[in-house]
Amino acid sequence: NIFTQQPSYFSDLDETLPTVLQVFNNILHKCGLQCEGASAEPQKLEERVNVTPGNMPLQELKDIVLYLCDTCTTLWAFLDVFPLACQTFQKHEFCYRLASFYELAIPELESAIKKRHYEDNSVFADLWRRISHSRKKMIEAFHILINQVCLQPILE
Repeated sequence: NIFTQQPSYFSDLDETLPTVLQVFNNILHKCGLQCEGASAEPQKLEERVNVTPGNMPLQELKDIVLYLCDTCTTLWAFLDVFPLACQTFQKHEFCYRLASFYELAIPELESAIKKRHYEDNSVFADLWRRISHSRKKMIEAFHILINQVCLQPILE
C-alpha cells in the first residue's frame, strides 16, 4: 500500500487526525451537545445553542445524519484496509473520543429521528437506515482499533 511506499504519510496522517476528531466535535456542537475534552476553548455566552436534534429543522437533521454516515463509513473503510493506522489513531486518544461521541450523540440522534413527525415515511426510513449504519460502522471501527492496539500485541 501507499504507506509502505511513502512512510512520511504516517506523519501526514498524524497531522490530519485532529481534523477528523474535529468532525465529531462539529456534529456535537450542531446538536447542542458538548464532548468532554472536545474543545480547549471556553464557549462564548452568545454562542450557547438551544438547538437539539429534537427541535432542529428537518433538513439540518438530515444533513447531520448524512455527514455522520459518510464520516463513519469512510473511517471504517480506511481502518479496514489499513489497520496499521490504528497506532496513529491511538496516539490521539481516538478510542476514548469515539466512545464519548457515540455515547453523547447517537442516543440523541436516534431519539430525535424516532420522535419526529414526518410527512413522508420514506424520510424516516432513510434517516433510520443511515443512523443505524453510522452506529454499526462506528462500532466496527472501534473493534478494529481495539483489536490492533490492544489484542494483537498480546497475541504476538
